[in-house]
Amino acid sequence: MLTENKFSKYLIYAIGEIALVVIGILIALSLNNWNQKKSERNSETQYIFSLIEDAKT
Repeated sequence: MLTENKFSKYLIYAIGEIALVVIGILIALSLNNWNQKKSERNSETQYIFSLIEDAKT
């Protein structure tokens, strides 16, 4: 019975660690997507300004 109690505590600990790793990966992916979209918006803005300058000339 004592070993079973330790096993269940270890199992809960392992599941918690796995959940934390998954949450960390999801946060990293969302930050990466956010940075990529921000970079794309900056490029788009530069292209638009370039087109406006070309149209003026």
